Amino acid sequence: MTRLGFLIARTLRDEDALQRLSVAQDSLLGDLSGKHVALVGNARALEASGHGAAIDAADMVIRINRAPMPSPHSHGTRTDWLALAVRLGSADRDRIAPRRVLWMSHKRKRLDWQTATSPGFYLHPLGDYTALKETLGAPPTTGAIMIDLLSRSDAARIDLYGFDFFASLSLSGSRTAGNVPHDFGKEAEWVAKQRKLDKRIRHIH
Repeated sequence: MTRLGFLIARTLRDEDALQRLSVAQDSLLGDLSGKHVALVGNARALEASGHGAAIDAADMVIRINRAPMPSPHSHGTRTDWLALAVRLGSADRDRIAPRRVLWMSHKRKRLDWQTATSPGFYLHPLGDYTALKETLGAPPTTGAIMIDLLSRSDAARIDLYGFDFFASLSLSGSRTAGNVPHDFGKEAEWVAKQRKLDKRIRHIH
C-alpha cells in the first residue's frame, strides 16, 4: 500500500485495507508461545519499586503508549513490543526503540504511516475491542486490551507490572481518574477474575 492509499483507507475507515498492513493475530500470538511475558503499565507506584531486573529478565517485554522508564532499577530498559493507542513522537520512538508496534486503539484516524509500516506491525481488530468494551461497560485501557490479548496466547507466564488501576495515577500524564473515560474499578475486578481463571497471569504491583 502506498502512503496515499493508506491515508485514503484511514479517512474512509476502510478496515479491510488497513488490516492488510497487519500481521495476523494468530501469527502474533504464536510469537509468544512458551514465553515468559512482562507487561509493563504506567502506574506511578512502579517508580518506587525495584522490579527493573525482573522485567528485563522476561523473554518478552511489552510496554504501553509513551512507556515512561524513569529508572532501570524500577522499570528495566528493554522494549520488545510497544502497545499504542496514541501517536508517538520521534523522540519517544527513538527512546523506547521497540522491535514491534501494536496499534490497540479503535481510533484508526490516530494511526500514522510510520507506525503502520513498521516491521511486524499489528492492528488490533475492532471486534475484539468492542467485545471487551461491552464486558467492562466502558472503553478499556490499552493495558486491559493487552491482557485480554495475551490471555489468548500460549505464553508460559504473564507478569503484570505497574497496574494499580489509577490508584497512584499515571507516569505518562497528569490526568485524574475523572478525566479519562475508563472504569478502573471494573477493570480491577475483571483482571482479578482473569487471574483466577488463568494462573499464568501474575499481578506484581
